[in-house]
Amino acid sequence: MHTPHRSLVRALVSAACTAALGAGLLAGTGTATAAAPSAPQVKAGSKVVGYFTEWGTYDRKYYVKNIETSGSAARLTHINYAFGNVTGGKCAMGDSYAATDRAYTAAESVDGVADTWDQPLRGNFNQLLKLKKKHPGLKILWSFGGWTWSGGFGEAARNPAAFAQSCYDLVKNSKWAGVFDGIDIDWEYPNACGNSCDTSGREAFSNLMAALRSKFGSGNLVTAAITADATSGGKIDAADYAGAARYVDWYNPMTYDYFGAWDAAGPTAPHSPLNSYPGIPKADYHTSATVAKLEGLGIPASKLLLGIGFYGRGWTGVTQAAPGGTATGPAAGTYEQGIDDYKVLKTKCPATGTVGGTAYAKCGNNWWSYDTPATIATKTAYKNRQGLGGTFFWELSGDTANGELIKAIN
Repeated sequence: MHTPHRSLVRALVSAACTAALGAGLLAGTGTATAAAPSAPQVKAGSKVVGYFTEWGTYDRKYYVKNIETSGSAARLTHINYAFGNVTGGKCAMGDSYAATDRAYTAAESVDGVADTWDQPLRGNFNQLLKLKKKHPGLKILWSFGGWTWSGGFGEAARNPAAFAQSCYDLVKNSKWAGVFDGIDIDWEYPNACGNSCDTSGREAFSNLMAALRSKFGSGNLVTAAITADATSGGKIDAADYAGAARYVDWYNPMTYDYFGAWDAAGPTAPHSPLNSYPGIPKADYHTSATVAKLEGLGIPASKLLLGIGFYGRGWTGVTQAAPGGTATGPAAGTYEQGIDDYKVLKTKCPATGTVGGTAYAKCGNNWWSYDTPATIATKTAYKNRQGLGGTFFWELSGDTANGELIKAIN
């Protein structure tokens, strides 16, 4: 009923696309690193961008109020509200009930004041306005697309100006004036395959972002979540991310979900490695390769944010504690097979080791990988060394009630 997890199983990729991707996996190993500019160290940006999911207010019962009570609101610079839909060549509402209609009780509300039947705006949007009142520096972007709703971008790319106009009209609608400070595009993936395959051409993404910047102007933020596939001939190479970089305030390269139980038999591997390690199943499937490749294309480090998952991915039927073991399928998760929140995993399957700059755990016959406060500290140090623009994460409800992971970012 609600949009699934945006990092939903990449196994849905068509066999043809998977084969094409696989052909380039081992080619050009290490070339991206060599091309990275050796610029002097610059002070890293301090952006902290967290995703808030529209559907998280249902089963997860994670409300805007929880951003405040966890201490996250005081540490965030930006929130990406996920997701708006893309359909008929236009930006569209995702779940209007959750966004603007649901009545919040006093106990559920950011400011302790209950919604009334006759107020013009309720739902998440009104709660976000209340949060911004408490934190005047906090900026909020409406994110469109995601894994499930990216299929509409191909049609949108045929008339970028009309798409941009529709997005502006929706994001800046007077009914929720003041909620949004810009737009985030999460197209999975331009001229490549995600939940479906896009064939709109190499320039489509750049044309779309140019139209959005033109319409939203310099007074609004325009950002995009982009692929982390640094393989030669892979998804980064499929679209003109370097050309589009001039139109965005920053990119969020999705440096997680590199490995997971869509490969049901394994080998087990951490889903968000910072670095390569002996035995990594695919070359250039790690964060530092992604960043090096994007920087090698000429994208400034200050326009790249480091991506962190507030969740883990796991297999079952595993006998080997170290990474690289065989498995029989995805481990059971709270809401979805093969995936679970950090707040669950830290007690359900505590970390037993680290590899590639992230943590892993074996408990019983299950094997999980996820980031901990300690590995986030390692990644933050890397972010600072690289002079990246900041950090972003998917997503707020995966953290503990007292914000353990976001505190580690700060």
